[in-house]
Amino acid sequence: MSVEPKKRGRKPKKKPYFGPEEEEAVKKYLELGTIIKDPNTQDGYRWTGTTHEDIQRNKIYLKQLKAPLDKMVESIIRRYKLYSKTMEFEDLHADTLGFLHVKFHKFKPAKNKKSYSYYGTVVKHYLLGKLIKEDKKMKQNLNFDDVSSALEEKDELIYTIDDDGIDLSKLIDGISESIKKEMEDRVLNENEVKVGRALTSILDGWEVLFDDDNVPGGNKFNKNLILYYMREMTSLNTKDIRNAMKRYKTIYNILKEESF
Repeated sequence: MSVEPKKRGRKPKKKPYFGPEEEEAVKKYLELGTIIKDPNTQDGYRWTGTTHEDIQRNKIYLKQLKAPLDKMVESIIRRYKLYSKTMEFEDLHADTLGFLHVKFHKFKPAKNKKSYSYYGTVVKHYLLGKLIKEDKKMKQNLNFDDVSSALEEKDELIYTIDDDGIDLSKLIDGISESIKKEMEDRVLNENEVKVGRALTSILDGWEVLFDDDNVPGGNKFNKNLILYYMREMTSLNTKDIRNAMKRYKTIYNILKEESF
């Protein structure tokens, strides 16, 4: 008597830890209460609202956002190996999560960007900043490809964007969308694809990459901090990244001309 082999079905897809439900929870959280300026707080802002709004906001955080945000911070630390040389993992995790809470209100749902991408960029930027400070404090003489010396804050290592007469947000969003279209419509080599994906990820979170304490509206980028992001995301060396970038420089020049 023959036995029919068991049919192999597709494994059910795992629910993402930060999906549409969490995106909606972020919107509801931000709608409860109002942010006002307060120079006595760490970020210069604080929530104000009714007791009911405070309770509801806390309930949303504990039931729907705490676990996903914990997972986000943990995943970024482990994926990009952004471990502190001076802090235990648990302390680094708690410190980073605390910083994310301080910056939480700066996400603007009206801009149609996912909070997952925005908050992930905030976390990466903060962790990289801590790594840079630790490297400087320990006076490590690392070469360019090993992070430290490439991230020194020198005037010649700063991009300044002249935004007179330009809608900067519109320009950057346009560049990101054009790069995505270029990747869909053109035949690209492997490095160009990797760099294109990294560029769009950075551009989609551009506001938190400005050097003015992550405050939107600044106009200075640290070149080498961005390059460090690119290297972490692509696993390519500096030369390969710059070669692949040539594919996308024309897009920037064209869109900037059209913005005037």
